[in-house]
Amino acid sequence: MRQFAAAAAAMFLCVSPGSGAAPAAPGPAPAAAAATAALHRLFHAEWDRAMREDPLQASDLGDRRFNDRWPDRSMAAIEASHRADLAALTALKRIDRRVLDREDRISYDLFEWQHEDAVDSYRFREYLMPLNQLGGIQTAGDYAETLRFTTLEDYRDWIARLRGFGAYMDQTIALLREGVRRGVTLPRVVAERIPAQIRMNLVTSASDSPFYAPFRRMPASIDAATAASLRAEAQRAIAADVVPAFGRLNAFFSSTYLPGCRTSLAASSLPAGQAYYAYLVRHYTTTKLTPAQVHAIGLAQVAKIHRKMLAIIAELKFQGGFANFLKYLRTDPRFYYSRPEDLLEAYEAEAKIIDPLLVGQFHRLPRIPWGIKVIPADQAPNTYPAYSYPPAADGSRAAYMFVNLYKPETRPKYEIPVLTCHEGRPGHALQLSLATELTGLPRFRRFGYYNAYGEGWALYAEVLCGEMGVYRTPYERFGALSYQSWRAVRLVVDTGIHAEGWSRARAVAYMKANTALTDQNIDTEVDRYIAWPGQSLSYMIGELTIRKLRAEAKRALGSRYDQKAFNDEILADGTLPMSVLERAVRAWIARTANR
Repeated sequence: MRQFAAAAAAMFLCVSPGSGAAPAAPGPAPAAAAATAALHRLFHAEWDRAMREDPLQASDLGDRRFNDRWPDRSMAAIEASHRADLAALTALKRIDRRVLDREDRISYDLFEWQHEDAVDSYRFREYLMPLNQLGGIQTAGDYAETLRFTTLEDYRDWIARLRGFGAYMDQTIALLREGVRRGVTLPRVVAERIPAQIRMNLVTSASDSPFYAPFRRMPASIDAATAASLRAEAQRAIAADVVPAFGRLNAFFSSTYLPGCRTSLAASSLPAGQAYYAYLVRHYTTTKLTPAQVHAIGLAQVAKIHRKMLAIIAELKFQGGFANFLKYLRTDPRFYYSRPEDLLEAYEAEAKIIDPLLVGQFHRLPRIPWGIKVIPADQAPNTYPAYSYPPAADGSRAAYMFVNLYKPETRPKYEIPVLTCHEGRPGHALQLSLATELTGLPRFRRFGYYNAYGEGWALYAEVLCGEMGVYRTPYERFGALSYQSWRAVRLVVDTGIHAEGWSRARAVAYMKANTALTDQNIDTEVDRYIAWPGQSLSYMIGELTIRKLRAEAKRALGSRYDQKAFNDEILADGTLPMSVLERAVRAWIARTANR
């Protein structure tokens, strides 16, 4: 999931108090009321701070207060944000957690976890790597496609952003330059993918810029003369501010950044690298697992899934063994579309097949609609087969699954069902929409994102789709298993690269030997793990946790076990770290058993 993952990770915000049960610990009512009020004042202040510090995130959520500006990436602003994180933690410690109700205790714990995590991130100077081939300032024009443009003020704000883009770019370049000085850089093998993304912004005509997109489809409420004036202003700002800014980035990247990039792949090769990668494993899995433990879990899961894949090959009576079967899947034209529009139509049809089946797995479904869009062409060669984009907080934008139509001949038909289940519904598009609708929770819980929870849910959704009968052929069942193997392989490859000294070639070979992914997808994926260490570990660790909890519930409840109720419970509190989710589900099991 593209910027969604990077954007959502920045949210730690709030609003009204959660409804709740009685206070968990005995204490005078005035003390509980005072603690609750203080907690929510802190949440509210941090919400406003987060929106001020990330105006793009605010705009994305439908908060238009800061629509005319970009984030401040100066070192002074970064240091001020760090001090504010520390101050927020100090303020939190003054609040007596014991007198809070159940929901507020969860909110307290999550707020603490997120701010402590932000402090750790600052310690490792992650801010000196503000972009990679998956996203960054070089893809900022994509916001022109996802933000809301319905009023005259929206267009004026966007023009103000265009005029301010040069300062935003210069701050980004300054961070990259400091990263080179300190040895905190991207590996060259992935940084080499970025210049082509930068050059796509070096247009000769401003109207060809992705930043100009909103002016190609202006609403009828803006009269023709005003629209023409706005278009002219936008073209002048793009020509005078945006394109020259990308020219500066292009020159800096080729002359200074690429030559200064590290040749090593591992995050552990960075300053304090071993501690940094251990932090990333904790951050993305929300567990206390070590890199070595994750590597071992991955090896065991790959072997387990491999046995299931061999059973399907035997069912198909394919002669030639596992490796030849994978070659057959990668090369036979019957498994691929030749036209992008046919691939898009297949995704749209799959979504319509799945939607009616959801009532068999959930008591509660989102009211927010969802749809399918196409990944922008400037990102498509270097990004995922698909990703999910959350709905706007104010309901002005639906949830979307973005699909990659680049080189359709490399995107297998048998992967379409499982990928739609993961990125669409019942995966991300369902979970994110339900979280948005939890209006009684603080906003940092409604819109926050823990990778292990979100990606774990999406993998569990793939399992649910198998139980719902979505995978209709042996090839589609194999595709689903290949995706499971892919996520197990990630545990091995990510830790292999960043903790075990693996080369890129070894990582590619391991993926080719254990998944049915095409070479295009494998190359993109391995470079993703190199550029974004630790993130890929969250998927299977999260799924294994949810499946473990489901097995516990079935054992404990027997005939009283209700699959719909279990699925609803996993989604009931918004996104949670795995330890908090385990406590919540076990409490639900106990309540259900005692009814």
